[in-house]
Parts: sequence; structure tokens; C-alpha cells
Amino acid sequence: MPFKKKNQGGITALSVILIIAMLAFTFRTYYLNADNKEFDSKNDGATQVLRTVIKAPRGEILDRYGRQIAVNRDGYNIVFNKAYVKDNLNDVILTLVNLLEQADTQWNDELPISKTEPYTFTEDGDTDQLIKKLKLAHYATPQNCIDEMVEKYKLENYSGDALRKIMGVRYSMDIKDFSVSYPYTFAEDIPSELMLKISESAFLLSGVTVEVVPFRQYTDTSLAVNLIGSVGPIFKEEWEEYRKKGYSYNDKVGKSGIEAWGEEYLRGTDGEMTYRLDKDGNIISKEVTVEPKAGKTIMLTLDKNMQKIAQNSLEATVRELQSKGGTARAGSAVVVDIKNGGVLTAANYPTYDSATLGENYTALSQSPDKPLTDRAFQGVYPIGSTIKPIVAIAAMDNGLYTTDEHIFCSKRYTLFADYQPSCMGYHRSIGLTTALSKSCNYFFFELGRRVGAITLTDYFKQFGLGVKTGVEVDDASGIILEPKSNGVGGDTLQISIGQLNAFTPLQLANYAATLANGGNHYKASLINRIVSYDMSETYKDFKPEVKNKVNISEKSLSAVKEGMLSVTVDGTGQATLGNYPIKVGGKTGTSQVTGKADHSVFIAFAPFDSPEIAISVVLEHGASGFAAGTVVKNLLDAYFFTESDYGGENMPFVVLD
Repeated sequence: MPFKKKNQGGITALSVILIIAMLAFTFRTYYLNADNKEFDSKNDGATQVLRTVIKAPRGEILDRYGRQIAVNRDGYNIVFNKAYVKDNLNDVILTLVNLLEQADTQWNDELPISKTEPYTFTEDGDTDQLIKKLKLAHYATPQNCIDEMVEKYKLENYSGDALRKIMGVRYSMDIKDFSVSYPYTFAEDIPSELMLKISESAFLLSGVTVEVVPFRQYTDTSLAVNLIGSVGPIFKEEWEEYRKKGYSYNDKVGKSGIEAWGEEYLRGTDGEMTYRLDKDGNIISKEVTVEPKAGKTIMLTLDKNMQKIAQNSLEATVRELQSKGGTARAGSAVVVDIKNGGVLTAANYPTYDSATLGENYTALSQSPDKPLTDRAFQGVYPIGSTIKPIVAIAAMDNGLYTTDEHIFCSKRYTLFADYQPSCMGYHRSIGLTTALSKSCNYFFFELGRRVGAITLTDYFKQFGLGVKTGVEVDDASGIILEPKSNGVGGDTLQISIGQLNAFTPLQLANYAATLANGGNHYKASLINRIVSYDMSETYKDFKPEVKNKVNISEKSLSAVKEGMLSVTVDGTGQATLGNYPIKVGGKTGTSQVTGKADHSVFIAFAPFDSPEIAISVVLEHGASGFAAGTVVKNLLDAYFFTESDYGGENMPFVVLD
């Protein structure tokens, strides 16, 4: 097949053999229902033809270097084809159910009634749908439903466990619109041993086939799970829309993340196999009459290795803070490419394992730590002092401050009688570089007062704060104060030090990138390019897109960046980056949270003289801005160095493929 790749995905030669083997035993039971067609011209004795679907593999998802994230593997589904059911459907179902029970294999049963007597409605089932389907009164009991289904499905000769088993399957068939047009998937991803047992009982299973189907598989089920997303069945309310697009009811579709965004690319086109049968139902020949077309592969901007390091580093840092009595419980880290807005890393802690999401969903959804939340793209936080570089740029470029001026910090800002906030230190006469390095609130209260709330808010938006980033998956717009005047009240002073407003870690990293590259505010992106399944052809390259240009004077930019360099050399970021072998610009932030420990925020870009990446890290209740510095350092290490650069010693948190 043309879509084979790296021994992954697609329908292999072995798979085709298995399909033929399965069809050989099932065709004997339903050849009488096959299309009547003679092939005298071929003189091979064929009197019947049967056509079956060859499922096309879904396109893969790879990282920026072609490393696999979402791939395919072959599996087996048990399918009912109504056109070929010759025997009593209830008996066939019971026989099949018993075979699956012996193999300890689950089957699809969506009946929201307990499996044993006395019958009760299940808590997680759709009882309203059941009662409506059976045309019963809204106060109908489980037993009322059972009695109605006995009559509807002609189950008078069955009782006990057998009754409930058959009933569950029949009801599931009903809600899935089981018909000649829509086969019903009875069980998915069954073991190969069970497939062989079914073949031995083929004479009792009219209408039953085993299909070889590509199944989605994730190489690391805890890696970027929010970002990558998931696939799942088509819901009843979605069916009409997908039907118009040529989907089958049993198809799997992208439900979230990149899997959902890229559905039009990832979806393959099913093929067709035609079998010629003699009068006894034996296969004479087979032919692929329609070639399946594999879906296209999506190459992300994501660096799989950095993503893993970010996740590990977040977890280790949070646990270390907790071991020292801190209350940090969660965090996120984002790395973007300064030159194009591509997202290299979007990590969250805590996170979850997609392989066990179904069984753990209730506990995960109720956890106070909110592991299901995509903090990187949807979490919103006040960003504290990391806002100060923008405040400085706004003041300088509007002629309200020059680098020659020093402002006297007397700790308490006393310009207004009714609101007198304090600085964390007593810095006395300082200029911009020291104000950024020591994170002097007094200095930026004064600059913010001069600029005014409306102008500040406009600058925030120009840098991408409080506006959607344009990234392909769902992200929050943030929370931004919309001042009605350039007044200089308490609100103005507070937004000058990163309070009141709240932004996402992705917006924060994008802002740092915009500053580092001189004012080009790029649309954030996760997609590098779309290629063919075998990667031999590129269908679409995703070019960088500048959303807007922030007009920053060279003098203002240079002054702010020098101040950010001072932050990491001898300022609030010195503890982790003071002796770093590469010059790094940065800014720490400590954002206040009422009644709880402050958030720790850190932005950085590197290398200082020719920036390539920008980083944002947020640690919820991390207490101080520099606490996030360890994660920043680990991400810088992952991007710029290898293990050999460390004299043979292992780099922290490195995971190499």
C-alpha cells in the first residue's frame, strides 16, 4: 500500500491476510445476500460478489523534528452487518457475548440500567433518552423499561443475565441507528486470540465480521495531552453534520486539541475490497477496487524533548517548594520561537495520563489541583512585575521619561492622600536599569502615573496581552481592565505593577518574544507544516504571521533590555541565572493573590545579543518570582546544550529519544 511508513500505521500485509481469513469464514453465512452478479467472462465460476471497506489510517502527528507523538496501530473490531443477519439476532448476540465474557473482553452496552436485578438506573447513563426512545411516561421505572424492551426486542424466551446482556446490545444498536446502511460496532480493539475463537464459531454468528482497523496510539500518553487532544466516536447530535461530510457512523473523529483542529487533514479516505465467491460461498479472488488514502501528517512546532523536560521540571520544582513548607501546587511553562511565534513547549503541572482518563475522569475533574485544565493556554494570572518593561517602554516612547532621569524611591508612594501603596524596598535615587533589576514598585508607580491607564492598556494589547494569540487550539483572551480615562487613581498604579489584569502564560511568552525581537508581535502557532503520510510531499507550509508591529524606538528597547539583563546578572533572577554561560534577559514577577501565597512568574529571552527563544513560567502560589527560575534554567539548558556540554554529567530532566 502506498501509505506504509516506518512500520507504523496503515494496513500491513499481515493485516490484509487476516482480513481475508476472517471474511472467508463469515462469507459462508451471508453470500445469499450479496449482490447478485455473474462473471462468466472470467470463466472462474464466480456467481456472487461482496464489497468490504478498507479503513484508511489517520494521519500522524509529529514534533518539529519528525519524532512521533500520535501514530497508528492495527487492531480488531467486531461488527454487525444487518444485511447479512440470517439467524435469530438475539441468539447471535448471546453467543457472541458469551465468547467475549470467556475472553474477559468488554463490549459496547449503553443501556443505563444495572446489569443485575433488582434493576436500577445507572448514575452516568442517559435515562431521559431511554425513556423517550421507549415512548414511556417520564416517571417510568427501570422495570417498566425492561418490560417494554422485552416486548420490543422479542425477548420473552430469555431471562436473568442472558436477558440483560441481549437487551443492552439491542438498545445500543437502536441508539446507533443500526441498519443496512449503518453497521454496528459491537466491540473494539479485541485481542487476536478472541478473533480466532470467533472464527471457530462462525456458523453461529451470521452477520458478524471482524475488521482490521487502525487505532490511534500516543507514544507518550502524558505528553502535552491538552495540546494534542484526543479522538472519539461521533456523538448522535453530531452525526448529521459528519454524515454530510461522508463519514460512517462508526468512524472516530478528533474531539479536542490538534486532533480536532486538524481533522480535515488527518482524516483518511477509506478504500474498498471486492471479493468474488462461488456458489458455495468460497472466495475465488480478491481485488482492491478502491485504494484507501491515508490522512495527511501534521508536523508541529513543538519540541517533544523540551516538552518532557518542562513537564518534569515543573513537577520537581513544585515538589521541592512543598518540601520546604511552601504552598505551590501547580504551574505552567511556555517556550516560543522569537523569530516566528512557533510554540516549542506548552507544559502544565499537574497533568494526567490520557490512557487512563476514562477510568479516572471523575477523580480528575473533582481534584482541587485541576489537572484537566490547560493552564498554559487557558489559565489566567496577574503577572506581577513582569509587566514593568512595557510600562518603561510606554513612558519613554511617549516622552515622559528619559534614561538620564533618576527617581527617588522612599518606599511609600505618597503622591495621593487616599491611596499610598508601598515598594518592597527602600531604593532611594535609581535609574531604569536598577529599577528593573531590583523590581522597584515605586519607580513604576511613578512611570504609570505619568503614562495613564488608557495608554498603558493600549501598549499591553500591542504586546499581545489581553487578546487572543491566534493559536490553533482554544486559548483564553485573558482579563484586561478597560479604563474610561487616563486617570491616575489606584487602578492605574496597580496595573503598572502587574495587578488587576490577568493573562495566560502563552500571552506572557509571546509578549517576551515581541519585546526581544524588536516589536514584531507574531501570531502564536503550533503547526509547522502538513505533509503526506509517508512524508514525501509537503501540502502546506505555515508561514509566520505578524499580527502587529509595536513601534519601539531603538533607544527605549536597548534601555529596557539592558535592565532585563541586569535582572539575571545581579538582580532578582541572579539566584538561578547569575553565572549562566549564555547572557539572558529576564524579569521576575510576584503577583498577589488574596488570602493565599503569591504567584511566582518569570519571563526570559536568550541569547541576549541575538535572541532565539522566549520563555514564561508561572508557579501558582510559588511565593516569589525567582522561584520559577529553576524551570527557566532547565529549559534554557534543554535548548542550548547537550549532555556532552556538561562534561559527561547528566543534564537535569533531559529525556533524549
